[in-house]
Parts: sequence; structure tokens; C-alpha cells
Amino acid sequence: MGAEAEERPHGAAVVTDGFGLKGPRGWAFREVSFRAEPGTLVAIEGPSGSGRTCLLLALTGRMRTKEGTAEVGGLPLPKRMAAVRRISALGHVPGVSELDPAFTVAEHLGERALLQRRFDGSVRTFLRRPSERRAAARARIDEAVAAAGLDLAALPKGERTSVRDLERLEALRLSVALALVGRPRLLAVDDTDLKLSDTDRAEAWALLRSVADSGTTVLAVCSEAPEGALRITTLDATTDEATGATDAIGATDDEATDEASEADGDLTEDSAESSTEDTTEEGAADALAETGRA
Repeated sequence: MGAEAEERPHGAAVVTDGFGLKGPRGWAFREVSFRAEPGTLVAIEGPSGSGRTCLLLALTGRMRTKEGTAEVGGLPLPKRMAAVRRISALGHVPGVSELDPAFTVAEHLGERALLQRRFDGSVRTFLRRPSERRAAARARIDEAVAAAGLDLAALPKGERTSVRDLERLEALRLSVALALVGRPRLLAVDDTDLKLSDTDRAEAWALLRSVADSGTTVLAVCSEAPEGALRITTLDATTDEATGATDAIGATDDEATDEASEADGDLTEDSAESSTEDTTEEGAADALAETGRA
């Protein structure tokens, strides 16, 4: 019980001061300053193209910023990007973290549990019997599915339902469940309220609020922040820029995926962290091959 309790998620405080990111066409966002305590629901509000996704990826260690300071769980950015990635998890982020429409719900959950066991397990975990490891993996999946409010029995074909057959809210719940399998300290979700009815939007925010209430800090990109959330906007800073800022804003979300990829190849971590990243990437291919996705 003691070891299991230590693995329970506890939120990461997020602190930024004058945080800014500049892309090929100009600033994606500038002068973003806020403080979020552990377990806070943070709503990054603004229209599409205003740099919301860039801020989300920067705060999870997936894009390199150009000015200001930020800390996530006490880890400074961009210096400790790799470490921040290890304590954070992405839900749905188009072009970066997406569900495979050809996969079933069970296949997605099984793959995530395998990757979790392969890379984040302790030495004690690897010394367990295979049956105990399988039971522990199943318990993690059940816990994450319950936390995401995903009712597998209510799906058209249960766990065998294909992702392409899921409703938008169900797909959101699945992506959150996959992220929570790793018990992250920080959860990030893009396009939270996109294409949702008023009822589904309320349910989506209730889901993310419950995750935050359980102790995990939540960053959620949206067009309109819900009542009670910590509201952050990138629009005010970008609209104050000089001529040419509009072009920069329009390009930010489209460039987010490319920038996120470039960040992984442009790290300034110490040698130990770089070695860990290389080992993880090499092992990831093996784990994906085991699940038939290589």
C-alpha cells in the first residue's frame, strides 16, 4: 500500500513570468505570467490561432521558449524540458497526441499499459511475477478509465469499439484515460470544448475539474473558460504586437507540431537526461512493435 500510495498523482505547481515563444513568423505568445497551485484547473482561453496550443506544449516541455521564465513542479523551463515531459501527459492534442481511428478502445488501453510498464516501472515492478504485473497493469487501466468517466459497457461494442465509432465526448474521455494511466502530475488537453454541445461541454469540464480535484494539475485549451477555472489568455499579448503580429498569430497553431518535434532534437539537458531520452526512444520502437504498431 505504501509504494502504491507514493505513485498516486500529486499536482505540479506551474509558475510563469514574462513567458514567451517566438516562431519563424513572429511571436506565438508573449508576457504570459501566472501562478497555478497543484491541483488547479487552468483554462487557456482564446480563438484558434492565438498561440494557445504553443503555450500548452511549452508548459509540458515540448516546445522551446525564447523569453521569460517558467517552472513546472519546481523544474525550470526550457532547461529541464525532458524532466517536465516525464511528469506531464498529453490528452488530445491534434498532430501531437491523437487517437488511432483504426484501433479499438481495448487496443489503445493495452498499448498504453505496455508502454507504461516498459519505461516507467520500478525495479521492484520488473521483479514481480508476470501474473502480478498483468494484474497491476489492469488495475491501472481500470483506475484511469474510472477517473475519466469512460463507461466501457455503454459503448456500442464495449472495449472492442473502434475509435472511429466514438462520440466526441467519449473520444475525449478515452484520451484523458490514456494520459492518466501514467499518473502524471500535470495533464494537458487541447481543443477541450471543440464541436461539443452545451451539455457535452459541461460534462467535459466536469471531467477535467474532477481530475484537478483528485490532485493532478490540468491545463486545458478552450474557446471559452468555464466558471471557477484559472483563466489564462495569449491573445492580449499578441494583439499588442507591432505590424506583422497578425501573421505570427495565424501561423502559431499550425506550426505547433513542427516546433514540438524540433524541441526534442534541440535539448540542452545534462548528459544523464539525454541518455535517458535516447534509451526511451529506442525502447519505444520495441514496445510499439509488440503491439503491432511499428
